[in-house]
Amino acid sequence: MENKKGKLFVYAGASGVGKGTIMKELLKRNKNIKLSVSATTRGPREGEVHGREYFFVTKEKFEEMIKDNGFLEHAQYCDNYYGTPKAYVDEQLNKGYNVFLEIELQGAQNVLKMRPDAVSIFILPPSVEELERRLRDRGTETEEAIVTRLSQAKVEMENAKMYKYTVVNDDLEKAIEEVLEIVRNEAQ
Repeated sequence: MENKKGKLFVYAGASGVGKGTIMKELLKRNKNIKLSVSATTRGPREGEVHGREYFFVTKEKFEEMIKDNGFLEHAQYCDNYYGTPKAYVDEQLNKGYNVFLEIELQGAQNVLKMRPDAVSIFILPPSVEELERRLRDRGTETEEAIVTRLSQAKVEMENAKMYKYTVVNDDLEKAIEEVLEIVRNEAQ
């Protein structure tokens, strides 16, 4: 690994837009990209592993980490806490990796204030109707959760202009290539 410090990327988009699918391909195609593992108080979904997708912690543990200033950012979203542990991110950046923070609107705003040199990318769906179809097809959410996520998605999409880059995920391969091109241009 080079001695050059890595670049921090704030990577966001509405729930169900395909952020995770794009990220899996970014990680396969560019070995210099690392995804930051966030802490959350929500329970694991089927197949998720503690320390891989998230650090699953209790509300009490999360609040203790907040008091100890252990997060680069943290937020409450859909009745759960989410946060980015500082130590992991800084360690990876210092090793020369480009670190992606996959976070929601409030967290993105906080990181961009604290780390104005971070590069922000927002993934948009082709339409709200397509986003709803994707959320329903996942089969992981209750009707109430889908309604909540769609409502939140509309707010997030209205704020997409705060991001340096927006990428519409209407063609998965095209969206992956667009994000890879952003990384190549920004992390020189």
